[in-house]
This record gives sequence, structure tokens and C-alpha cells, in this order.
Amino acid sequence: MYIKVKVTPGAKRESILKESDTMYRMEIREPAERNLANKRARDLLQETLGLSNGTVRLVAGHRSPSKVFDVLIEKG
Repeated sequence: MYIKVKVTPGAKRESILKESDTMYRMEIREPAERNLANKRARDLLQETLGLSNGTVRLVAGHRSPSKVFDVLIEKG
């Protein structure tokens, strides 16, 4: 499943807002340099969805505030 995320890096406080099942807005503390914001956005999305490491992967928007993540749903 693909999830679209609008990320605002360099915020004073971290927050995540669910706009729909496949759309989120995030404010994160990490700056948009050296892939720090992308990693934190991925980790925060994993925490929010209650998934384990390695189940969320950035597939588009590496250098853009609008990102697309691929979420692997675990069956079992």
C-alpha cells in the first residue's frame, strides 16, 4: 500500500496528522540535509502505524516535501 506524506523539516515540535487512510502531514525536527528528514519521516510513520523496522520504504520524493512511502502489510 502506498501512503503520501507532506513533510515539513526543521520544526520546533514533531507532529503527525492523519488526513485520510493514505495521506499524512508531518512536522519533524530533523533538517532536510544528509537524508536526516527522510529517515525520521520513515521512522515516525512506522511508529504511528505500529509496524516493525523494514516494513516502510521511501519510493518517491527523496528531495521533495511530498513523499510516497510503500508500506508492507504483514499478514498472519
